[in-house]
Amino acid sequence: MTQRIAVVTGGSRGLGKNAALKLAERGTGIILTFNSNAQAAQQVVYEIRAKGVNAVALPLNVGDSSQFDGFAKEISHQLKTVWGRETFDYLLNNAGVGLTAPFAETSEAQFDELMNIHLKGPFFLTQRLLPLLADGGRILNVSSGLARFALPGYAAYGAMKGAMEVLTRYQAKELGARRISVNIIAPGAIETDFRGGEVRDNPQINQHIAAQTALGRVGLPEDIGNAIAALLSDELAWMNAQRVEVSGGMFL
Repeated sequence: MTQRIAVVTGGSRGLGKNAALKLAERGTGIILTFNSNAQAAQQVVYEIRAKGVNAVALPLNVGDSSQFDGFAKEISHQLKTVWGRETFDYLLNNAGVGLTAPFAETSEAQFDELMNIHLKGPFFLTQRLLPLLADGGRILNVSSGLARFALPGYAAYGAMKGAMEVLTRYQAKELGARRISVNIIAPGAIETDFRGGEVRDNPQINQHIAAQTALGRVGLPEDIGNAIAALLSDELAWMNAQRVEVSGGMFL
């Protein structure tokens, strides 16, 4: 069987890094992107290669669509050079940033930044990479529990994630002719460095979220990495156009 290859945006840290490692443990080759920290990205590459599969790290600002043509050409080059292939199998649209601002105080610049990274970026990056995505391939987008429940300060962020959930259904509908399935995972609060690591490092916030979660704790990166690997497994290949929340049961 030809080795599966995944493109993971934002794969140098946090959930993207863990997802890349979990996919690598299942024998999947990884092309991960980073925005600014090349050293951290290369360290992830080393960790993946230690698992016996190939990996490369490429720079990409998902919020700048002018980079997408060059990025696609570099992916094509890496596929041929490293794997001897012309296509990849999985696309994980993971890259993102956080923002906390009340609706009444959210600036247009803040809104545009979130839109470019969380909606426009995945929309047009996926579009540009379609010629390189194998027929029968898989796309997994990333949403948030904040698209289901509402917390003050997340209006813009939650709106972008809600838009990605709608986009996922349209992608699944329109790409079905190529047997490409498209789903979206919605993590809850996770102990990462996202937004300065407040969920991980602030005991009060951590305890509050744990108290509002049915399974009684805050999520760990491994919880999401394992779920992403499972959602991209052959066993779930028939799943399509679904939103899967992985939050331990937050705010039920």
